[in-house]
Amino acid sequence: MKHPPRTTIAEGLEISRMVCGLWQVADMEKGGAALDPERAADHLARYAADGFDSFDMADHYGSAEIIAGRLLDRHRGAARRPVAFTKWCPEPGAMTRDIVRRGVQERLDRLGVSSVDLLQFHWWSFEHPAWLDALHEMKALKEEGLIRAIGVTNFDAAHLALALADGIPVATNQVSFSLVDRRAAGALSDLCKARGVKLLAYGTLCGGFLSERWLEKPEPRTIADWSKSKYKRFIDAAGGWAAFQTLLGAADAIARKHGVSVANVATRFVLEHQCVAAVIVGARLGESEHRADNLKTFGFALDEDDKALLAQAFAGMTPIPGDCGDEYRKPPYLTASGDLSHHLSAIPSAYEALPLAHRKGTRVSTGSVWEPIAGYSRAVRVKDMVMVSGTTATHSSSRCVAPGDAGAQTTYILDKIAASLAAAGSRVEDVVRTRIYLKDASQWEPVSRAHGRVFGAILPANTLIAAGGLVGDYEVEIEADAIVGDDAASG
Repeated sequence: MKHPPRTTIAEGLEISRMVCGLWQVADMEKGGAALDPERAADHLARYAADGFDSFDMADHYGSAEIIAGRLLDRHRGAARRPVAFTKWCPEPGAMTRDIVRRGVQERLDRLGVSSVDLLQFHWWSFEHPAWLDALHEMKALKEEGLIRAIGVTNFDAAHLALALADGIPVATNQVSFSLVDRRAAGALSDLCKARGVKLLAYGTLCGGFLSERWLEKPEPRTIADWSKSKYKRFIDAAGGWAAFQTLLGAADAIARKHGVSVANVATRFVLEHQCVAAVIVGARLGESEHRADNLKTFGFALDEDDKALLAQAFAGMTPIPGDCGDEYRKPPYLTASGDLSHHLSAIPSAYEALPLAHRKGTRVSTGSVWEPIAGYSRAVRVKDMVMVSGTTATHSSSRCVAPGDAGAQTTYILDKIAASLAAAGSRVEDVVRTRIYLKDASQWEPVSRAHGRVFGAILPANTLIAAGGLVGDYEVEIEADAIVGDDAASG
């Protein structure tokens, strides 16, 4: 095989099944000196000539978009040109039409194109509801022709389902997926299979740890490289160095059997998953290029004995907890620094905390037009008690989110409750009671499962009621009470 195989991720958008990730451009430019864009584009051209002609980058990957733009310019007017997709990762805040258009236009300008092949959206905290505003504005820009396909990054199954239920045409979700981190093979893949969303997998080599060079080597105590530091946290969470060595040994045995590298085996494992369209491997632009070895990934397949050997190694590991993207949104943060300090200075509160008018305490306003009209607050804190009003899937624009989908509405409602608690100086862990009101009693299961994803480790008292009389397209309404713990912030 001379070139990697190709696959279609959206109508008219075909990519290589092995995508070149340009995140290392930012690492190469850490000293402050940007790479020469023409010389860097020469390196990308060599990848493209060998069939590795699909490139992934982001707004924060240094000058990667500019470099890719120089490559695209060389193919202007050609029957087939390289494919370039990028990510937009704005800080949480209002996502107005102008803000979203500026974010997209900057991508277009840096790439030097009139339409982004695949624009992937990342959001740091689903408790801030403006992520739906951003995706709807991106949908409008897609209809305008500025975006060919919409993707998301690090979305868990629940929020991808919510986006789809709210009418966003999501083509791809880029997530961590490897022999060490197999979260994407669970609920997320079930959803993607049902809805036709493709997975783009990164981290398949765990920052280089999944290679022969680490086999039977002592555990590293200090790691300067940011990528390895991040993936060492994944290894620790998956059972530690001893369990990882067992996995690495299994991968090495399979590699020797097929005459390939451990990296090939690790990549092949992910590529064989039915929902994975492509894996993303790092491109060093002249440093440690591995195109010939990467191509060997497509020259063999894992047989039943191989899969059984890997399953045996998996049995001795601890599954990474939670769902995809949790490493950016829930402690413990499995990022390079163990928190989000290298990404964000702070995540702003979605809602406003105000003093109560009639007594000492705090009330929380979501900015809904109905709060002053009907005379209520989203949440009220008096001393150590926080009471959250009956909450529906009403977006800030006063529209119903995900009409007709009780499970998706529950996901949105629980994010809204979590944001209200945070504004009142509380947190989800402080919740002691919830009450759920259903329009249709037959929808109890998706609602209960969504509730369990948030409260499964907290286990508050709960009441589930078939109310039947909710207004309009609302399928579910939820109340919550919390008693603020000693370690929570004061209100």
